[in-house]
This record gives sequence, C-alpha cells and structure tokens, in this order.
Amino acid sequence: MNKPEATVRILEKISKVNDVIASENRSDFRARRLSVVNVLGSPGSGKTTLIAATAERLGGRSVAVIEGDVAGRVDADFLASKGLPAVQINTGGGCHLDAGMVREAMRELAAHDGAIVFVENVGNLICTAGYDLGERVRVLALSTPEGDDKPYKYPGIFAGAEVLLITKSDLAPYVGFDAEALKERARSLNPDLVIFEVCARSGEGMDAWRDWLAARCGEE
Repeated sequence: MNKPEATVRILEKISKVNDVIASENRSDFRARRLSVVNVLGSPGSGKTTLIAATAERLGGRSVAVIEGDVAGRVDADFLASKGLPAVQINTGGGCHLDAGMVREAMRELAAHDGAIVFVENVGNLICTAGYDLGERVRVLALSTPEGDDKPYKYPGIFAGAEVLLITKSDLAPYVGFDAEALKERARSLNPDLVIFEVCARSGEGMDAWRDWLAARCGEE
C-alpha cells in the first residue's frame, strides 16, 4: 500500500538532485560564456539536420554538439562529418538526458569559450520536458508530418519551451498540416512562445531562426 508514496519520494529526490546539478551547470556555462541550447523533439522531427543547418548559418560563431540517443552514434558521426565537435551520450534505454549526463559530456567536448552548444536530447515528447539541463534556451522541434494536434496530447513540452520550430515546412501541403491551428493551440499553453516555420533542406525560415538565436545567445 505504501509503494506509490515511496515512488513519489524517490522521484522527488531524483528531481531535486538534477535541479542542483543543473544550477551548477548554468553557473559553469555562464563563466565560460557558453550558450547551451536544449533541442527537444520526437524521433524523426529533424533535430540533427536542423542543428547542422543552423550551425552552417551561424558563420564564424563557434558551435559544438552533445548528442543524446538510446544507442548508437549515427547523429554524432554525421555532425562530426560536418566539422562540428560532437560528443555522444547513450542512455542505454533512458528516455531523456539529465543534468549530470550533460556535465560529464561537457568535460569531453571541445567547446571554445563563447560557443553555442546544442544538446540534442533523446527523441521524446514526454520525459525530456521535465529535466532542466542548465540550458540557456529550450527549443522544441515539431515536424509537419507529426500533425498539428500535438499540443493537445503533450501540453507539458509546449508549455516549457521558449521556441517552437515547425520543421519540414515544405511537406505541410502534402500531410494536411495546419500551421495556424498549431500556433493557436501552442500559444494557448504558452503565450510567449516564439515560433518559426523552417525547412533545413531548402533553407526556408532558417535565416529568421538563425538571427533570433544569434541575438538570444549574444545576451549576457
């Protein structure tokens, strides 16, 4: 009969420990002038392609990446092939990254002071929403084939994001995606949400997103 209560206590303890480490991460990142961008989204939402295309458009700005996946290093290898320093985290079944994992990965990552560091979180719209990594910016990537009803189904991740990137915008006419409906639903949960419609392959919307990110990460 006491199991649910014990489970809640354990989860609360895990969350508190994570928040302490996240706060330490944030202080460390600030000291090094690192702008850490936590990129959330489903598997296949285009996170890796988006990061590569954004990095290319950031010009002379130093960029590095921490890649989170259950297994493998396909995405880290892809980003490394684009000339980006990349460190892989494999969770071995875990559905999200936590602040401790990011702290350890940072020790291996060849990120210059003042860099933008993208953290590509594990593909998931639930667990990732609940873990602060110490990031400066939290971005949600949602692809048009996923549908415009996702704020109804996963409200937490929309409520906690600073930016929503509607990815694969070129496919919207073919999959019945209603961008205006999505924006209305997302902003009903998060009125301050910044939204861009982008296509990393064609470049649509990418300059506007790049400009916003560069300005946001230039703030001290």
